[in-house]
Amino acid sequence: MENRTSHAGVALVTGASRGLGAAIARALARDGVPVAINFARNKAAADALREEIAGAGGRAEVFPADITDEAAVAELCRRVTASLGEIDILVLNATGPQPLLDLEELDWRAVLDQLEFFVKSPLLLAKQVVPGMKRRGYGRIVHVGSEVVELGVPHSSAYVAAKGAQLGLMRSWARELAGHGITVNLVAPGWIPTERHDGVSADEVDRYAAGVPLGHLGVPMDVGEAVAFLASGRAGFITGQRLAVNGGNTLS
Repeated sequence: MENRTSHAGVALVTGASRGLGAAIARALARDGVPVAINFARNKAAADALREEIAGAGGRAEVFPADITDEAAVAELCRRVTASLGEIDILVLNATGPQPLLDLEELDWRAVLDQLEFFVKSPLLLAKQVVPGMKRRGYGRIVHVGSEVVELGVPHSSAYVAAKGAQLGLMRSWARELAGHGITVNLVAPGWIPTERHDGVSADEVDRYAAGVPLGHLGVPMDVGEAVAFLASGRAGFITGQRLAVNGGNTLS
C-alpha cells in the first residue's frame, strides 16, 4: 500500500527566516522533513530558527540567496542539494516590499517589482528543481499566495496583479507536471500579522477581524499546517488547487 504520510527528499522554503516562512519551516521539520531555510538579509533570525528546529529534533540548514537573481538561485539549489539532498518540496514564500500606491502614482517599474517575487522567482526556482523531480517521479510545489486576488484590495493593484499571475502559474504548472508525479498547489492566507506588521494599529486589526466569518485573525502556524499538508504524501491526489487560509474571509 502507498505510504501517504511520508515525505521524500528535502524542502526548500524561500523567505523562511521569519513570519509565515518560519512557521512553514517549523511545520515541515516537525513532520520529519529536512528544511533548507532561505533568507535574504536576516541571518540572525535564520540561524535562530535553525537552532530551534535542531533543538526540537529536526534538521535544517541556512542558505542566504536573492531568489530573484538567476545565478543566485542556481547556486542556492546547488548548495542545498550538496548539503541536505535532492529538493522534492519547493515552497515559494519569499516576498518584498508592498507599497500602497494610488493608480496615479503607479508606474510599470512598481508592477515589475512585484512580478520579480511572484512570477520571476517561482520560475527560476522551478526550472532548477523540476528536472530532478521529473527524474524521481515525485515532487511538491506549494506557492504562498494571498486572498487579495479575490478581494481586489485598493492601492495595491501591482501586488494584486502579481499575485494573480502567480495563481495562473500554479494552475498551468499543475496540469503540465501532473503526469510526472509532481503536484502544484497554492495556499492563500488572509491577513495574518507577523513581524512585518509591527506598526499596524490595534484598531486596524480589529476592523479586519470583524469581517472574518470565524471572528478572529489567524496565526502563522495556520499557514504552516496547510503547506505541510499539501507537501505531504497525504495530499498526493490534490493538485492545481487554491486553499484559502483566512477564516472564510473570501466566502462568496
